[in-house]
Amino acid sequence: MSILLVDDSAENLLLLQSILQTGGYKDLLTAESAEQAFKHLGMDSSGGDGTSVDLILLDIQMPDINGIETCRRIKEVERYRDIPIIMVTAMAQREKLQLAFAAGAMDYINKPVNKVELRTRVGSALKLKQEMDSRKAREQELKKRTQELEQALREVKVLRGFIPICASCKKIRNDRGYWQLVEAYIREHSEAEFSHGICPDCIKKFFPGVEPG
Repeated sequence: MSILLVDDSAENLLLLQSILQTGGYKDLLTAESAEQAFKHLGMDSSGGDGTSVDLILLDIQMPDINGIETCRRIKEVERYRDIPIIMVTAMAQREKLQLAFAAGAMDYINKPVNKVELRTRVGSALKLKQEMDSRKAREQELKKRTQELEQALREVKVLRGFIPICASCKKIRNDRGYWQLVEAYIREHSEAEFSHGICPDCIKKFFPGVEPG
C-alpha cells in the first residue's frame, strides 16, 4: 500500500522513509511542500489523475500552506475523503491538533518520531483503509446487483414478442398454454391497472336506445 510523506524538512523525510522501509513499507512517496503533495494527488493545475495513495503522513508546521490547511484541502476532494491522514507534530504544536482533527486528520505522531509508535500507527491506519476499501467494494457490488435485479424485474413486466390472441373472444394464450382474459394476462405481465367502462360502440350494440355519456 502506498504512503505519502509530506514534510518541508528533507532530514525528517529521510528519517520517516528509513523507519518505514525497515518496517517493510516500500511504496513511499515524498513531498517537501503542500504544492508537491497536491501534485502527487493530481490536485494541481496539471489536471492529472494523480497517484494512488492509501495513507498520508503530514507535517503540521510547513511554510506557505501549513499541514492543517493541506489536510482540509485534501479532504475536500471526494476521492480522497477516505484516505487516513496522520499529522506529525512537535510538542509545541499540540494545541493545533484540535484544528487538525476538525480538518479531517485521524491520528497524530509526536516529534521526535519514535519508530515503534510510527510503525504501529501506520499499520493501524492502513488496516482501517483496507477495511474501508473492502466495505466500499461490497457496497458497490450490492448496488450493482440491485440495479441488475431491478432491471430484470422491469424487463419481466414488459410485454414483447408475438402474443397469441383469439380472433373471436380475444382471450390470450399464455406461455403455459392456457387462455386468459386480456386484463388477466396484462396484469401478470405488466404493472398496468384497469378501470372498466363501456365504449360507445358496445353501448349501441348491447344497450340500444341509451345515449353514450
